[in-house]
Amino acid sequence: MTLMITFDILTLLPEFFDSPLKQSVIGRSIESGILCVTLRNIRDYSTDKHRSVDSAPYGGGAGMVMRVEPVAAAIEAARAAAKALGKKATVILLTPQGEQFSHKKAVELSGLEYLVLVCGRYEGFDERIRGYVDLELSIGDYVLAGGEVAALAVIDAVGRLVPGVLGDIESVKHESFSDGALEYPQYTRPENYKGARVPEVLLSGNHALIDRWRSEQSRRRTLVRRPELSVGSDEFSGDDTKKNIK
Repeated sequence: MTLMITFDILTLLPEFFDSPLKQSVIGRSIESGILCVTLRNIRDYSTDKHRSVDSAPYGGGAGMVMRVEPVAAAIEAARAAAKALGKKATVILLTPQGEQFSHKKAVELSGLEYLVLVCGRYEGFDERIRGYVDLELSIGDYVLAGGEVAALAVIDAVGRLVPGVLGDIESVKHESFSDGALEYPQYTRPENYKGARVPEVLLSGNHALIDRWRSEQSRRRTLVRRPELSVGSDEFSGDDTKKNIK
C-alpha cells in the first residue's frame, strides 16, 4: 500500500511508544506501511557533554524548563527529513495551553502528509520554542507528566481516519462527533439479557425505520449528555428526553 502519513515524534522517552504503537489497527497499519512513525530522542540534539535538555527557569520557580536549543534542533531535523521526502512538515506542540483537540481537528490533520509531534516534560517549555511550531494542541484541561500520552491520542485519532487503516471506512462516518453529535446506542447478542431487551426496531429489518431511530437517539443522547454541541431541537427537550436515553 502507499504510505499516507508520517508521524515524527520528538520525545525524551522514545521507549514509551514501544508497545502502544504495535497494537490494534495503528500497529497493523504501521507494519503494512500505510502509516509511518519516527521517534527522535530530543536528548540526541543536545550539544553539551552531559546531553542536558533542561535548566532552572529565569526569575526562579519550582521545577525545570526544557531548553530551546535541543528542541529547536530536533524540530529542524524533522523538517529536513520531511523535505527530503518531498513533504511539508506540520509541527505540533502538545501543551495544555493549546487549541482543544477535537474530531474536526483530527479530520483536518488526517489530510496532511507529515506531522511532527513535540512532547514536553518537566515544568514546561522555554517560551521561544513556540516560535518553531505551526500549531499547539491540548487533549484536555488537565496536566500530564509529559506529552507522550497526548501524542498517542493524536496518532490514534488521526491515524484511524487515514484510508486503509480501518477495514470498513463506513464505520468512521457513524461514530460520535462525526456529524457533530454523539453516536446512537448499539446492541448485539443476546436479544434479552436479564430482562434488558434490544429495542424491537433494531430487529425489524426495516432499514429506513432503523436509520430514523438511530438519528433520533443520536440527537436525544447529545442533547442530554453534551448539550453544548447544539445539535438538538425543541422536539427532544424536557424530561421525556432523559427517559429515552439509556
